[in-house]
Amino acid sequence: MKFLLFFFCGFYVFSQQVPDSLYMPIITKEKKDVIVYVDSAHNNFHTINNRFYPFANVLRKSGYEVQSFTKKFSQKTLKKIKLLVISNALHENARSPFVTPTPSAFSNEEIKAIKAWVKNGGALFLIADHMPFAGASEKLGKIFGFHFYDSFLLDENMRGIFDFNKENNMLADHDLTNGIGRFKKVNSIRTFTGQAFQIPNKAISILKTTEKQIVLLPDTMWRFNKKTERFPAKELSQGAIMNVGKGKIAVFGEAAMFTAQLAGRDQFKVGMNAIEASENYKLLLNLIKWLSEE
Repeated sequence: MKFLLFFFCGFYVFSQQVPDSLYMPIITKEKKDVIVYVDSAHNNFHTINNRFYPFANVLRKSGYEVQSFTKKFSQKTLKKIKLLVISNALHENARSPFVTPTPSAFSNEEIKAIKAWVKNGGALFLIADHMPFAGASEKLGKIFGFHFYDSFLLDENMRGIFDFNKENNMLADHDLTNGIGRFKKVNSIRTFTGQAFQIPNKAISILKTTEKQIVLLPDTMWRFNKKTERFPAKELSQGAIMNVGKGKIAVFGEAAMFTAQLAGRDQFKVGMNAIEASENYKLLLNLIKWLSEE
């Protein structure tokens, strides 16, 4: 019964998320030269015109220009941009119910173009949430050495809300969290389900998962039972950064943490607008600043 209840509640919340247009933390506006482009050409669950509207609002309040990126990826279309955000892309024909295997959201040619663009100085912020989003971005993550599981990150009670902080050693001791120099100090980050993934040796994990968290790999989204494959999330990550050639990449396995949403019939807060996630916007600003620096 617990598995069935989780399936229906989880799917209901998934399908009922709307942006919280009233969310806005206190932010000092500074002149920024970099335009932040957010992908909307790959059947994205999150774009700046819907569920990532608060994401864009926070960046604009900070001084960034934010635009939708409406074209497929190629050497030509990426040539003039510096910073690209891809959040929860899906294959153009993907429809519910989502079942494995999940097709890639990107063609092989697009993936090669993205890799070359990053190596030549581009900055990529790749966000791939729980199944089916993890599977849809698996090939793109793999080309940079990240291994995604088309999965859900939950605890033993089938809950997916996690707090990453310095006390539990799940939040990295790093400039991005310590408030060193140009970055804001971050003490705690809350995430909302998502996936955990393996990172390459050169990457630095910002959000460290532990053996108390469980990776579950169902064959249908939100549908779990005793036969569902699972394993501890020890030494995996839900957010990491890495330098790649002349460029940079930030990879995160959960999208709600970077936006503000109202979910379900009761319109409860999921994301930066949740009281327990009050510092999440600081990590967002730190990541965009890190990505935009030469």
